[in-house]
Amino acid sequence: MNDISSRPSPARLYAMILTGAGLLLTGLAYSIWMNSPAASGSDFSVVPAQVNFPAPELTLQNISGKSVSLSDYLGRVALVNLWATWCPPCREEMPALQAFYEKYKDDGFVLIAIDQEETADVVSPFVDEFGLTFPVWLDLDYQAQVEFNTMNLPSSYVIDRNGQVRLMWIGGISKKNLEKYVPKIIKE
Repeated sequence: MNDISSRPSPARLYAMILTGAGLLLTGLAYSIWMNSPAASGSDFSVVPAQVNFPAPELTLQNISGKSVSLSDYLGRVALVNLWATWCPPCREEMPALQAFYEKYKDDGFVLIAIDQEETADVVSPFVDEFGLTFPVWLDLDYQAQVEFNTMNLPSSYVIDRNGQVRLMWIGGISKKNLEKYVPKIIKE
């Protein structure tokens, strides 16, 4: 005779399967990460995806309240960085972004940092703390996230001189990866 009481319920069986699958995926991800080049060094920033789509029409206000647009920078290479003051990876990447901007600003390069949903009263002390000299814009309504189709911070996009988005980072950027991928576009 079949003893039904020894079989797990369908809900419990489903939970056990999901737990097992989750543990397997976690182990797989850990294994891949441990064998990646990033795990062997101190550079944990993401590698950009190569993309090719037109930069969005985006008009916001800079930290001083002046209206600014991405189209104002056509003819220059622009790295657009979406960030917020409360975001730890955003804070971590700011010194690398500032150093890269200082190095390449005279070569037709601009870095535009677009803060998400914070006022100038919140953003200005952050800009002062990090000594940021590149343009800082305010996006109180997440327009940039909608236009660039992302929900992640930080997210960065490199726009070439013709207005095409060529690189896309979702996550923090290191100086090493900036130097590896962006100068090629600046020199074109």
